[in-house]
Formats: sequence, structure tokens, C-alpha cells
Amino acid sequence: MATEAFEGKTLMITGGTGSFGNTVLKHFLNSEIGEIRIFSRDEKKQDDMRHRLQATHPGEAGKVRFFIGDVRDPQSVRDAMHGVDFIFHAAALKQVPSCEFFPMEAVRTNVIGTDNVLHAAIAEGVERVVCLSTDKAAYPINAMGKSKALMESVIYANARTGAGRTTICCTRYGNVMCSRGSVIPLFIKQIREGRPVTVTDPSMTRFLMNLDEAVDLVQFAFEHANPGDLFIQKAPASTIGDLAEAVQRVFGRTETQVIGTRHGEKLFETLMTREEMLRAEDMGEYFRVRSDSRDLNYDKFFVEGTVRTQADESYTSHNTRRLDVEGTVEKIKTAEYVQLALQGREAEAVQ
Repeated sequence: MATEAFEGKTLMITGGTGSFGNTVLKHFLNSEIGEIRIFSRDEKKQDDMRHRLQATHPGEAGKVRFFIGDVRDPQSVRDAMHGVDFIFHAAALKQVPSCEFFPMEAVRTNVIGTDNVLHAAIAEGVERVVCLSTDKAAYPINAMGKSKALMESVIYANARTGAGRTTICCTRYGNVMCSRGSVIPLFIKQIREGRPVTVTDPSMTRFLMNLDEAVDLVQFAFEHANPGDLFIQKAPASTIGDLAEAVQRVFGRTETQVIGTRHGEKLFETLMTREEMLRAEDMGEYFRVRSDSRDLNYDKFFVEGTVRTQADESYTSHNTRRLDVEGTVEKIKTAEYVQLALQGREAEAVQ
């Protein structure tokens, strides 16, 4: 990853104690970055991260500063943002069942929290903000996806109106293997304990990417974004049945038990809608979806309109490159958690 643009600069990561924040540190600690600010509300995770950095990177640990706060609280966000050049906004509630039962909590963090971060960034003159979204925001059917879809609308609105010198963009990606709440660590735990591997629906498909790829996507967006752009990685997918089979081939055979879908789950995920496909630019490993630059001119919406409003199909985990079991085995082995688990060291992994 190219980090020259960060030389001597201050990067703030919201939700920075999570798996994404830890992977960003892995990429940036040995660079010439000036300072990395970890902003989150969990003092225990911050303390764990601080001690881990002091033990493993004693020479670079001083680059990292910790700020206790919550994106729901505008003042705590502003207090942490003085002097920040760039922001990776990763703070979110992202577990589908918990958001389904407590949808207003998802709204307060994912929607209002994002608005707080962006308003503070604009007020402080931050140069670039890259926000992290999810495939569940495309044609959402659950509360988490709906909150993320509305979060994206907040991003585009702030990028379009009054952002000044602040460039705001968004990334959207599918399942990040072995991140907090993901299924592979659960499968490994079930195998270790000799219990059946629980599968919701074997034919369900999901995109697969590792944490390094998630950071690479954010870095690509940082380098190429115009205000309001959405960036999407071209990612392979597998069925949940093949994923369970792949994990068992790597960690040992056990029974597979089909338990049925959870609250708000889709049969497949969509990374780019039919409507977005019309504005998409193929950039090799990534798509850029340019912002909708129309303004609130009602004639354009109700008189003129557009001739074609959507492409023939979306970009989904059903029609992307499908991995077979062997391909899924190779893919999951790229995840650091899996590599540590094969050595019996999964407790060292940060999710």
C-alpha cells in the first residue's frame, strides 16, 4: 500500500479498536505518518490495543493517540478532531440480529453518528474522509442495511453541499472474513469444541474479502475520490455450504447442521444496484460509482426525467465470480485469523 500521501499527516480512525482499525495500524505504523488517532468508546479495547502496540511496536507506539468518545456525541467527535488531516470512518453497529431488534440504536450510530463525524470534519477543515459501508445497504431488507443505506445518503448529501475543502467519499464491501461477528470464527470454534457447524442456508451466497483487501479498498478510495464517489471492490463469492465445507477441510470434519436463516438475512448480497451500474466506471479491481450530481430542480425529476434509469442486472454475490470449495479454502487461508488459528493462536487475533 502506498502511504506517501500520509507522510507527516494525522489520520483519525473512528471505531479504531476494531478489526479494520487494527489492520490499518499494521499497514501504517512503519510508514512516515505523523500520528494515528484511535477514536472509540470502549476503554478496555483501547487499553488492550495500547499494551499490544507497546509490546510489539515499541518504537512506533508513540505515533498512536487514543480518544475516548462516541460518534453519537458531537462534542466528543469535535474534541478529537482538532488538527486531523484525514479520517477513516469505521464506527458502526453492524450485526444484523442486534440491529433488527434495536433499530433506533443502529440509526443513532450509523446515521446520526456519521452526520456528526462529517459535520465536524467540514468544520475542522479535514482534507479527506473515507466512510465504510456494506453490501447490505444495497436494496436493504434489514434494519442494519437500512441504517447503512441512509448513512450513505447522509454521506452524499454532505459531500454535495457545503463540504468546502473536505472531500467525502464512501466504500462499500461484502463480508470481511473473520471480522467481528462474522461466521468463520464461529465455525472454527464449533469444530474445536466438537459441535456441529451451524449453517443457515447452504445455498446462500456471500462475497469474500480479507481485512487487508478492505484496507486496500479504503486506500484506493482515498487516492482516487472525487466528492461523493462510491468505491466497490470486485470480489469473489461462495455459498455458505461451500464455506462451511472449506472450513472443515482446513480445521477438521464435523457434522453440519442447517438451522434456517436469521432475522433479516438475504439469500444473496448486492454490492452495486442496477441504478448504480449506469453511473459505474470500471477501474480494474474496483468500480467507481460517481455521485448523482442532479440538484433539487423539480423539472428534471417530474418533467424531463431520464430515458434509462437502471441496468439489466445488479452486481451480486450470485453473479460474481463463484469460488468452489477448493477456491474457498485458498481464500479463507488469506485471512490472518485463520493463519493464527492453524497455529492454535486465534486468541491473539483482534476482531
